[in-house]
Amino acid sequence: MEQYKNEFIQFMIDSEVLRFGDFVTKSGRNTPFFINAGNYTTGSQLMKLGQYYARTIHDNFGLDFDVLFGPAYKGIPLSVATTIAIHDMYGVDIRYCSNRKEAKDHGEKGILLGGPVKDGDRVVIIEDVTTAGTSIKETMPILKAQGDVKVEGLVVSVDRMERGQGDKGALEEIGETYGLKTASIVNMEEVVEALYNQPYNGKTYIGDAEKAAIDAYYEKYGAR
Repeated sequence: MEQYKNEFIQFMIDSEVLRFGDFVTKSGRNTPFFINAGNYTTGSQLMKLGQYYARTIHDNFGLDFDVLFGPAYKGIPLSVATTIAIHDMYGVDIRYCSNRKEAKDHGEKGILLGGPVKDGDRVVIIEDVTTAGTSIKETMPILKAQGDVKVEGLVVSVDRMERGQGDKGALEEIGETYGLKTASIVNMEEVVEALYNQPYNGKTYIGDAEKAAIDAYYEKYGAR
């Protein structure tokens, strides 16, 4: 595994974004790990997060696109931090854009904030973790309503590697459904590889008991 991926996993632990224990997801699943990107709250954390996203986008999609779109609400700081990082690291200026949940009827009217999305634009979507596709279903019509827009990819911080509607992984399923290339900074297999019986800052986050719980979770909910 590349060193930056290992560093990102440690960064998630330091930021209290990645935790292990007994949690319940929004869908009601009991899960032995939890990823809360809402815990990236400081300027230094967002700066580092943007850098990890920027490298992942550069390595997987290249930088020959026009707009980085972050669906509301968590996608707003992600798109801002990452476009700044892309400029700082690679000298390329890409517009950020996000949507509002409700359209404004005064001032800067409309449903979008940030740069415009227009005919001919090539767009990469940025999100926090793998979703079941709900956000993408909402995002695609918004983008298509702006004109002849080509959505080229979707990048997330962590691929949870859970099944989507069928037996395939949710991220793979989204890619196939919408004809997108998909990428993640890391996936949960890499998280386990980095942390299983490998102490970090004097603590073992994934020991034998945690590994067994994770294996059981993926036996039930993992992609086939």
